[in-house]
Amino acid sequence: MNDSLHPKAQKIIRDLLSPWKLKWFFWSRLPSLLFWKVRLDHLDAERSEVSIPFVKKTQNPFRSIYFAAQAGAAEFSTGVLALIAIEGRGKVSMLVTELRTEFYKKADGRIVFTCMDGKAVFDCVSRALETGEGQKLTMTSEGKNADGEVVTKVWIEWSFKRK
Repeated sequence: MNDSLHPKAQKIIRDLLSPWKLKWFFWSRLPSLLFWKVRLDHLDAERSEVSIPFVKKTQNPFRSIYFAAQAGAAEFSTGVLALIAIEGRGKVSMLVTELRTEFYKKADGRIVFTCMDGKAVFDCVSRALETGEGQKLTMTSEGKNADGEVVTKVWIEWSFKRK
C-alpha cells in the first residue's frame, strides 16, 4: 500500500523514520513524547509501532509507567497513521473525541504500542472527503511488554472532517 500513497505521505513516513527528523517533529509538535523518550519503531500505511521506556521520566510512584505516558504513546501510534491518511489529500481536520483504556499488567519495562488500523483510517478519511460530512473512527492500540504480553489496550476515537 505504501507505493500507492501520495508522495507527501511517503515523505512523512521517511522523515518520521529518521531519528533526527522524528525528534524535530516531537520538539515542534509533541514535546511530551520527546520528554518521555518515545520511539517510532515501525511505520507504513497499514501499521505503526511506537515504544515507550520505563525510565524515571515515565515512572509513577508505583514503579510502573504512568498512565498518561502510556496514553500519549498509544495516541501517537494511531495519530501517525491518521496523519499519513490525510497528507496530500486536501484539507482535513482531525481531533480525538474519545479515549478508553484498559490496563492488564504492570508496565515495568519498555512497552510497544501497535496500531493495525491503517486501512480503516484511509477509508474513513476518504468518506469524509467524498461526503463533506464528519466521520468518526475508533482505532485500537495494543501495548505489549518484552515477553509479548498485552499490558495495556487503548481505544481512541478520531473525528475527521473536510475543511
